[in-house]
Amino acid sequence: MPHGSPIDTDGPRVSLFDPEFAQDPHGAYDRMRARYGSLAPVELAPGVPATLVIGYHTAVRILNDPEHFPADPRTWQRDIPGECPVLPMLEWRPNALRSAGAEHTRYRQANVEAIAALDLHALHAVVEQIALPLINGFCGDGAADLISQYAFPLAFAVLNEMLGCPPDIGQQVATGMAAIFDGVNAAKGNVMLADALLELTARKRREPADDITSRLIAHRAGLDDVEMVHQLATLYGAGIETQQNLIVHTVLLMLTDERFSGGILGGSLSTRDAIDEVLFNDPPMANYCVTYPRQPILIDEAWLPAHQPVVVSMTACNNDPAITTRREFSDNRSHLSWGVGPHACPARSLAYLVVQDAIDQLLDALPELSLAVAAEELMWRPGPFHRALVSLPVNFPKSTPLYGN
Repeated sequence: MPHGSPIDTDGPRVSLFDPEFAQDPHGAYDRMRARYGSLAPVELAPGVPATLVIGYHTAVRILNDPEHFPADPRTWQRDIPGECPVLPMLEWRPNALRSAGAEHTRYRQANVEAIAALDLHALHAVVEQIALPLINGFCGDGAADLISQYAFPLAFAVLNEMLGCPPDIGQQVATGMAAIFDGVNAAKGNVMLADALLELTARKRREPADDITSRLIAHRAGLDDVEMVHQLATLYGAGIETQQNLIVHTVLLMLTDERFSGGILGGSLSTRDAIDEVLFNDPPMANYCVTYPRQPILIDEAWLPAHQPVVVSMTACNNDPAITTRREFSDNRSHLSWGVGPHACPARSLAYLVVQDAIDQLLDALPELSLAVAAEELMWRPGPFHRALVSLPVNFPKSTPLYGN
């Protein structure tokens, strides 16, 4: 039988952390599919084996079966050294993402209700207020890096506004979160992140306001300081890195694909259509939705061992030939990029709004935007979980700011 198991694999496992994988993950997924089928043996870091789910229907089955595939990693992590670079992304935390049963319900309800109380109409204005000064900061230069000068500071500032986080704490959060995603000094980044979020929690307990952090604190779930840190860590993990990358991936598509550039200018396709194509083809969170089987289990003729990570490749599953043969991109949103089942993302409406508004503000201000280098020259950041460009350099005609700072 083919091996989907991370143990007893015939041959080397596929390394998801190598720079070569980062430059051509789609080729790697194709080779895995040809050799292993829907389940492939991979390494998330040196000496950290896992099973990668690359079949769409298999992923849906697993994600909708928390009884056999819980998200609690505590048995697995007993044997994982503290300095493991992917441990901060996988370890148990008292939050909805890493819990099951009654605890999962408690944490998820607190998060869903705190997020749902956000005023989406006001959020439009927040994005505009943050985007325009950023654009004005480089519109006179005729060139910019859309990650460091636009997408990152915008996603970061918008999330800080939603969570009521002041800039001094937010900077610590951003530095710690980047270390965790890249797997470089991840343990130190994890400590930095926890310290910053503990300080944010303390400030909001003293001075609550109309923000997500204050609503989490006030929720009937009665979250303590440790639990608050981990709810906020999850929100920051989803809100900075993934939104930043979704913005730049979508802009890249719109600048390089004639179907979208021509369609958008002609009014036949919208920014939302471009976002959904990115979420299908190249989602910013490429491999995640991690579960740990309670017991050895046979899936697609492969035995998965108990308590070992099973990682869903949203990218590979979305591009599974079993579902893509007749797929039309426009108005097709059946991708797995928001997750499926009890751990599906509760903030997708917010993410769509922020990303779409950020892109529309940019293209309205700089309609003649173009790539400064050939698309094949762009470099991608290594890491087993995210799909992230190092930079996105663009050119455009110099202009004077249209709006005041």
